[in-house]
Amino acid sequence: MFARSLRPPDEQSFFLFGPRGTGKSTLLRQALPDAFVIDLLDLGVYAELSAHPHRLEALIAPHTGSTVVIDEVQRAPALLDEVHRLIERRGWRFALTGSSARKLRRGGVNLLAGRARTLSMHPLTAAELGSSFDLAHSLRFGQLPTVYVVSDPRRYLASYVGTYLREEVQAEALTRNLDGFSRFLAAASFSQASVLSVANVAREVGLPRKTVEGYFSLVEDLLIAVRLPVFARRAKRAVVAHDKFYYFDCGVYRTLRPTGPLDASEDIDGPAIETLVLQELRATNDNHDLGYALHYWRTRAQHEVDFVLYGERGLVAIEVKRSSTLRDRDLADLRVFADEYPEARCLMLYGGDRSYVVDGIRVEPLATALPRLGELIG
Repeated sequence: MFARSLRPPDEQSFFLFGPRGTGKSTLLRQALPDAFVIDLLDLGVYAELSAHPHRLEALIAPHTGSTVVIDEVQRAPALLDEVHRLIERRGWRFALTGSSARKLRRGGVNLLAGRARTLSMHPLTAAELGSSFDLAHSLRFGQLPTVYVVSDPRRYLASYVGTYLREEVQAEALTRNLDGFSRFLAAASFSQASVLSVANVAREVGLPRKTVEGYFSLVEDLLIAVRLPVFARRAKRAVVAHDKFYYFDCGVYRTLRPTGPLDASEDIDGPAIETLVLQELRATNDNHDLGYALHYWRTRAQHEVDFVLYGERGLVAIEVKRSSTLRDRDLADLRVFADEYPEARCLMLYGGDRSYVVDGIRVEPLATALPRLGELIG
């Protein structure tokens, strides 16, 4: 068991969204041990409440005085109108978990009119792993909680990917072409940590561009992928217009990425390192409510900074290098960014073991920086 940094609100109802396997239910069992739990993955409960949402009150009534947890609420969006009514009429507190925002967002359903906070659950962070954190293990298998406790994380990840296809896509009838979607998942992995070209992916899988655009929206709605927009505020230099694409966890990325004897290790390891840093940034930002918007920066002249954090706490530019030694030219893009945005704090994370500062750029080893990322960006 690993102590999580995310803390549910003390009294207010809330949504807790996150991909399957990130530990939402475990967190709520620890934080709300007396809660009454309704699990919509239970087919009997799901069938009854999806057909008769008004029965929710009768189901809960014998357990008044405790918080009510509804797991996987996206499976029965109509329940949210009833939850809203019960918050207003009964004053009950609800904790609503979901591993997909698709039906909730696309259906325009009632998101409780601001009466519930929205929290995000991510894979473990290095800080949460504590002494168990192993950079090499995280880069190979990611940081879903189970991969740090099972004897065969490779097999678990293969099953995890299959579960998403079966339970989230097939069971929810989100696409009829499961074979095409499976090919898409593999093809999209070649775009990991890269500027996204939907047209290129569509050609690779032999599907219409509109279909592939829908698939990219689908994996975002399922919370297993994220697009990173370009940072363009007060830009003096022309910047690119397209987002970068990432699967949410580097272990999931590596499981989906086809490999063979012709694949160079740097083609896989480089995106994996960027992915690990991004998932740490996203989790740290949400867990500690830092309020940053996350971007990347790339000019048409090919100057690029991997991550740019922007918010009330300031502007932070982060570059990631896998090599254990840095050359002067490795800092060139951060220098260009600092020239355009002199108020920025610049941070270089690399595979070495020495911390130092050069030209105002803070250089930190990945292995020791990730466990204290909150300190570095806070």
